[in-house]
Amino acid sequence: MRESAARTPSNRTIFGGVARQGRPVVTLTLIGLCVVSYVLQQVTDTWTRDWLFAPVIGWNEPWRFLTSAFLHAPSQPFHLLFNMVALWSVGPFLEQALGRWRFAVLYLLSALGGSVMFMALGALHFPNDWVTGLYGASGAVFGLFGAVLVVLRRVGRSAGTIVGVIVINAVLGFVLPGVAWQAHLGGLVVGAVLGAIFAYAPREKQQLTAVISSVAMALVLIAVPVALYAHFGFIG
Repeated sequence: MRESAARTPSNRTIFGGVARQGRPVVTLTLIGLCVVSYVLQQVTDTWTRDWLFAPVIGWNEPWRFLTSAFLHAPSQPFHLLFNMVALWSVGPFLEQALGRWRFAVLYLLSALGGSVMFMALGALHFPNDWVTGLYGASGAVFGLFGAVLVVLRRVGRSAGTIVGVIVINAVLGFVLPGVAWQAHLGGLVVGAVLGAIFAYAPREKQQLTAVISSVAMALVLIAVPVALYAHFGFIG
C-alpha cells in the first residue's frame, strides 16, 4: 500500500501547490499571531517597544525587520481589524492556489520587503525614518495584493477589484498621516515579483523554481540593508 501511494501523484493546483480541503491553516495562523500579539501589546508595556522595527536598531536586532509585521498601533484597533480583514479576503484563495509553504513564504518575504523598502527610501530621501518606528501587517498584505493580482490574471479572472483596492490604499498612504507608504510599496513589489514567478513557472519545474526564487529574494532582502548599514557606518 505504501508503494502504491508513493507512485500516486498528489493532487496539485495549476501553480504546483498541493490541493487541500478544509480550513486555510496558514492564513488562520497568521491572523491568530497578529491578534495574540495585539493582546500582548495591551497587557504588556514593553511588547510593542521590544518588537517594532526602526532602521537605526535593525543592525543589532535584525529580527525586528520581520516581527514588526505582527504588531499594530496599540491605540487603534481598526489598524489591526482592517489588515486582518484584508488578509482574510485574499489569504485563503492564495493559500489554496499556491500551496501552504509558498503562501507562507510569500507573506513573510513581503513583510520583510516592506521593512527593507522603508529603510532604503528613508536612507535615501527621508533621514528621519531611520529613527521612526514601523509596525503593522500592511506590507505583507500589500504583498498578497500584488501576488493575487498576478495570479488572477494568470487564470483569466478579472483583477479590477484588487487594482481598485491597491489604488485607494496607495492614495491613502500619501494623504493620511502616519501611514508607511514605503512599506506598502516594498511589500507590493516583493509580492508581485514572487507571485509572477510562482504563477508562470514551467509546470515541470514549479517546485524548483519556487525554492530558488524564494531563496534569491530572501538574499536580496538581506543584502540591501547590509549594504546600507555598511554605507552609513554601522558595520566595522
